[in-house]
Amino acid sequence: MTNPPNVRPAPPSAPQHAPAQPPMPPSAPPTGPVPARRAAWAEASERLRAAATTEPGRLRIIGAALALLVVAFGAVTAWEASDRFTAADDVVNRSQPLSVDAADIYRSLADADTAAASGFLAGAPEPADVRKTYSTDITTASGLLITAATHTDGASESGRQIATLNEGLPRYTGLIEQARAYNRQGLPLGGAYLRYANQLMTNELLPAAEKLYAAETDRLVTDNDDARLWPYVSTALGALAFGGLFWAQRRNYLRTNRVFNHGLLAATAASTVLLLWLAAAQTVARSELDNAQTHGQASLKVLNDARINSLKARANENLTLVARGAVLNEDNKDKYETDYNTGMDELSAALGRAKGLADNSEGRAPVDEAIASVSEWRGRHALASKADKTGDYKTALAKVIGTENSTGESFRQVDSSLKLAIELEQKEFDSYASDGLGALNGLAIGAGALALVAAVGAILGIGRRLSEYR
Repeated sequence: MTNPPNVRPAPPSAPQHAPAQPPMPPSAPPTGPVPARRAAWAEASERLRAAATTEPGRLRIIGAALALLVVAFGAVTAWEASDRFTAADDVVNRSQPLSVDAADIYRSLADADTAAASGFLAGAPEPADVRKTYSTDITTASGLLITAATHTDGASESGRQIATLNEGLPRYTGLIEQARAYNRQGLPLGGAYLRYANQLMTNELLPAAEKLYAAETDRLVTDNDDARLWPYVSTALGALAFGGLFWAQRRNYLRTNRVFNHGLLAATAASTVLLLWLAAAQTVARSELDNAQTHGQASLKVLNDARINSLKARANENLTLVARGAVLNEDNKDKYETDYNTGMDELSAALGRAKGLADNSEGRAPVDEAIASVSEWRGRHALASKADKTGDYKTALAKVIGTENSTGESFRQVDSSLKLAIELEQKEFDSYASDGLGALNGLAIGAGALALVAAVGAILGIGRRLSEYR
């Protein structure tokens, strides 16, 4: 079959979809350096420089700087004043009372040892007043140890010494009770137990109490030094704030010919008051705390040392008659007699220093009485020692523990005079230290309030100038 003539074949149909365009070639990387992003501080610095080219901008910068400066002055002053007040408060209410308690612990233990030896010498039955003195001393020492423990870190030097005392005190009282039991039976073993108890007291308890007293006294000195430290940073900021405010007011005067800007004037007045208050308060506090340390604490330490030496000497004097030459030192001399003489020499030296530290006749009078009683004590002891060496034990005993013309009477006079002297010096210390603490009272709060007034005044003063440009 053939195609019909003059009939052309149909053209091919068009494709339904256009062919896909070839992908664009990737763009070429930029040629040349890419500008780095500018740091925020650089932009801020540029804006600040731009603002400083106009007077309103300069005023805003000055106002912000002054407000920041006076606020910093007030904040640092409040912090330093609070720190000094806390240290002064510790002097008055913590470290000094703990130092006194530590000295009383030592005195109570030494006095208990003296009373125990005196009761032993008096024989059975033990005199009721001597037994009461011993019991009171032990109770006092135990109570003060509890108080000290509640205010002391167990890992500190004071804590370690308190632990030693708490451990050793029951052992000591046990030995004393055994000595009393054997003494009531008339057995010589009682004297041995009394010497063991004295050795425990002398070699362990009293050294621990002395270290406790030294540690608490060192803490008192540290607190006192912290309270007396001059606030250098706040003083420098105060001077800088005052200078900045003065400069701002002078600048304002030169540009406007106006003498006063009330806001800046109020800020200057508040800053000046705070600076003068800070200087005056710290000066008074330093002076009063210096007096407390020099005229109070120094005398208290010497008087406490004197009282401790008198107690040691009295205990050794009693033990001289208990041991009766049975205990010798390295030089083959009576140990207790030698220790008695050493204690009396240290007592006399301490009383001499205490007299030199006394500020007035009221403070010197009890020290003079103690010195006179020590001299009398030495003379009576010499007579008792002479009687003991000649074999007259009964006479020697009467001259040591008797009620009239005995060394015991002289010892009680010394102890009474020293107690009065300590009370007088304690009152003097408390008065000076309390005045030092009072000088710092309210300064921290006042610093915050005055700094706020100064900052508001500076802002309002600059704001008044800015309003003139609107």
